[in-house]
Parts: sequence; structure tokens; C-alpha cells
Amino acid sequence: MVAIREIGESAFDEQAFMALLKDSVDSGASIGFLAPLAAEEGREFWRAVLSELADGRILLGAYVEGKLVGSVQLAPVAKPNARHRAEVQKLMVLQASRGRGVAKALMAAIERKAAELGRWLLVLDTVPRQPAEMLYERLGYVRAGVVPDYAESSSGGFDPTVIFYKRLA
Repeated sequence: MVAIREIGESAFDEQAFMALLKDSVDSGASIGFLAPLAAEEGREFWRAVLSELADGRILLGAYVEGKLVGSVQLAPVAKPNARHRAEVQKLMVLQASRGRGVAKALMAAIERKAAELGRWLLVLDTVPRQPAEMLYERLGYVRAGVVPDYAESSSGGFDPTVIFYKRLA
């Protein structure tokens, strides 16, 4: 059973979130880092996320038997003409927990949170031809297009990104 919790600064377990980030990056997730993840780079990332929680960023954690196994973030857009939308960012699931519905549970929870905030248009991006792309399609996200050479790859060269959106009911 997966339990999803919103994480505030007081509930943030740096060691668990660092392990999740390292596992994700080192296993090939294209979430803004190159493998292998340097510890200081990971700490800087999580410090930045924590500082943005006060500005409206949402961090959800997925737990199985009390252990952090995944997370996702929601970044509501603050611009006056964009208060109806938010960006889903950094969906991560430990390799050992993949294929067990954790990502689906996190996405359902982040969509509920977005709706609570009055955010009915969600956008996200991912590397094409990866499991995340198929997940988003199954969850009703619509493919908007592909941007070539979007992110440097840990294996060398550059990867494209596919942009998705979803209008919440």
C-alpha cells in the first residue's frame, strides 16, 4: 500500500530524498542532472526545493511501509495571466519500487492537489521512448510536441524532450 504525503520543511528527510534522487539520476532518469550524481549537487537541489515550498511549490512523497520510495513536485505558475496552470516536475520512483503503481499514485495525488489550488492545466516534459512517456499517455496527458537536443545526456550527446499537457476535469 502506497501512502502519499505532502512534505513540508519540518517533515523533510534529507537522507531519504538524497537517496531517491541519486537512485533516479544514476539509473538514467532525465531530471536535470548528469550521472553519476555528485552529493553536493543533490544537496543544493533539495535546499532550493525546500526554499521554494514557502513560495507555493508542492512536494509529495510516496511511502511504502514508512520508507520513501518516490516523489513528485508541482510548480504553480505565479504570473497574473497563468494562475490556472502548473508544471509537474521531477517524478521519481526508486528502481526497486517501479512497476508497482507508485508513479500512478503520485500523479493522481499531484493532480488532486493542483485542482485544490485551482490549477486546471498541467504541463510536463520527459524524454521520448521511455517508460515515463507511456505512463503520461496512459494517464490522459496529451502530447504537445518534441523539442530536439533539449538536455545533455549522461551517455553523451543530447536528448530530445516531449512536452505534455492535461486539462483537469
